Amino acid sequence: MNSKQAVVMGAAAVVLVALGAGAGYRLAASRATTGQGPVADASTRPVLYWYDPMKPDQHFDKPGKSPFMDMELVPMVGGESTADNSVRIDPRLTQNIGVRLATVERGQLARGLEAVGTLTFNERLVTVVQARTGGLVERVYARAPNDVIPAGAALADLRVPDWYGAQTEYLALRGSGEAALADAARIRLLQLGMTDALVARVEKSGAPQAVVTVTAPQGGVLLELGVREGMTVMPGQTLARINGIGSVWLDAEVPEAQAAGLAVGQPVLATFTTWPGRTFAGRITVLLPALERDTRTLHVRMEWPNPNGTLRPGMYAQVTLQETGGPDRLLIPSEAVIATGKRSVVIVAGDAGHFRPAEVTVGRESGGKTEILAGLQQGEQIVVSGQFLIDSEASLKGVLARMEKTGDRK
Repeated sequence: MNSKQAVVMGAAAVVLVALGAGAGYRLAASRATTGQGPVADASTRPVLYWYDPMKPDQHFDKPGKSPFMDMELVPMVGGESTADNSVRIDPRLTQNIGVRLATVERGQLARGLEAVGTLTFNERLVTVVQARTGGLVERVYARAPNDVIPAGAALADLRVPDWYGAQTEYLALRGSGEAALADAARIRLLQLGMTDALVARVEKSGAPQAVVTVTAPQGGVLLELGVREGMTVMPGQTLARINGIGSVWLDAEVPEAQAAGLAVGQPVLATFTTWPGRTFAGRITVLLPALERDTRTLHVRMEWPNPNGTLRPGMYAQVTLQETGGPDRLLIPSEAVIATGKRSVVIVAGDAGHFRPAEVTVGRESGGKTEILAGLQQGEQIVVSGQFLIDSEASLKGVLARMEKTGDRK
């Protein structure tokens, strides 16, 4: 772009700004003379102040030229506001700007709290395999941590000298017909740590078992394998730790400010990246008692059945906590609420084009609806769209300023 084109474009921009300012001034002047604005019929009502339509927040105590634009100041006349702090706007204007109303209704706000969860092992399904007596590890089967094993899978072969001698004594007494002594010898085998299954195997074979195979009491993930071939084990030593995967936990963190409505048994929906479009339904089983100090979040635990091992610990899930029930509240569209910083305001529609701002106390918000705890009544009509134009009209007439002063005196 050369310098001549830049000068032309700059001049055009200045002209457009001037035209826009002039149009705004003419619009304000026309509203003052046609009765569609706040300054209708100025001859019969007192003038409150003068203002520039391009900067309506600046008030002047006498007419004249605007210090901001080359135009005359416009008078703001009284008599339009009513005792209930309402303003009147011409119905044609509200129709042109598309003011949309909604009715204050009473109902329950179903909150769908979103959180991110992680699948973990169900620690209630942990089984620890320990050595019941001292012995020597003859063989370790081809197992490694994190292997998924079935129930009854062989883990290691142990040679237990104390068991061998006791088995020989039991078989001898059992064959001699001394039933009482044989029963006592069998109890001794159980006291030494042999299981009923091992004793039954000895009885069936009729010969002592020099080497005993340790098996997994349940299926699941082999979290720990603490034996190696050739090592000596002591009584009570942990040989393996197995975590069942018939069910898994889904742990999610909920912010402290949103945890008040959670309860055990509350329905939960979860989706996983692995299965897009598929939803898993469940319920909250535990609300952990301690709050996470660093993140200020509450741990929520859900338990999910996992019969086929489809859900794997470590997977991320998008969790929706469905909160239902509770007392009925007044509900309005969330877009109708004007947050002023100090308070929340909605515009209430009355008869004959009258509108008034109402200070409200808001509660929870979800799904485009907001709870109203105070300030409105069921059945009232409120402005949903176009309320900012009405809010500006109320500001020009000092309605909101009077509300602020009234609120400060409370």
